[in-house]
Amino acid sequence: MSSWDSFSGGVWLCGGLLYDSWQELMVRAFPVVMPSGQRYWTVLDDDLEVVAVADQWLRNLRFGRDRAELTTKAYAGGGALYLRWCRSTRREWTAAGRDLGLFMVWLKCTPAPRDGLVSVVQPGPGAVPVRGERRINRVLVAVRGLLSYAVSVREAPRSVLGQVYELADSRDLPAEAQGEDGGLFYRLRPVHSLREPETQVDRAEDAELVALFAACRNARDRLIVLLVGRVGLRRGQVAGRRRSDVHLLPISRALGCDCPGAHVHVRRRENGNGAWSKSRHAWVAPLDFLVVSAFDLYYEERYRLLGAGGSDFLLVNLFRDPLGEPVSPEAIGELLERLSNRGGLDRRGGRTHGAPGVCVERG
Repeated sequence: MSSWDSFSGGVWLCGGLLYDSWQELMVRAFPVVMPSGQRYWTVLDDDLEVVAVADQWLRNLRFGRDRAELTTKAYAGGGALYLRWCRSTRREWTAAGRDLGLFMVWLKCTPAPRDGLVSVVQPGPGAVPVRGERRINRVLVAVRGLLSYAVSVREAPRSVLGQVYELADSRDLPAEAQGEDGGLFYRLRPVHSLREPETQVDRAEDAELVALFAACRNARDRLIVLLVGRVGLRRGQVAGRRRSDVHLLPISRALGCDCPGAHVHVRRRENGNGAWSKSRHAWVAPLDFLVVSAFDLYYEERYRLLGAGGSDFLLVNLFRDPLGEPVSPEAIGELLERLSNRGGLDRRGGRTHGAPGVCVERG
């Protein structure tokens, strides 16, 4: 079949349907909540049945290798895109690794369906790619992980590894990754990848943080802005902090902590609100007088609205139901976007970190 053959009212483009008028193959990622409350993401097929091999792989990542829930979400999304492409092009997923180049073109040109409707692909000169190089490379990481696991459990032939990896040596690695002895060693290198454009980290300037701070309407929101922009915590780390993680005294030995000065402990733990710290190691972020003052004002506001009760989480709902329940990372992202719009800034939520190393010290 050529790349432009017709099929069931659709037109093929580099191994994918240009327009599908008969059916949308909705392979999708889906969250799973275990009886223990832990969560991971899996892959469902068109009939809403679990894709067995993908589910085993994602469960192994989450519980066997201690990966974050958000990692399984990203991998499930990438695996779902691959399986959707395989089904729409009538390919066997265990043997489609040799055609990942066509899959990359499909990713670049095929929009995600909205409300169950298939979007029309408009390829050609001047067309804006649907997904960028970085996003496509992340999807390919998930696909290689799925295929490698399938080989390990004998759901796919060993030849698949030769389709997605090639033998390479260390000469093309950066000098920092070649080792101190400078000896030559061999490694497996992905066959398919795109060159990502070099971009500088767009960190918030002081004037932008001041604008966000001024756009806040309560003490809790001001504390969130300072924890993200001045202390340097991520949204998941902010949402996952407990009240016991915060030590505001000059000396906290009475609390069993030898760290001097005001500080907040950042620990990875399972949280019911989906918050997660990417760092596997616990570390300490020092707090300056401005952040300590923000804590004081927030504690006063929380006690005035909720009393001494509420969740042990540091940041909780104060102005909408369910009152006293922990704030989620998604809610913090939405808050930062609202504050950006209110302050006249063009900045997405979660991208408001200050300068590197400001008020951040890893323990």
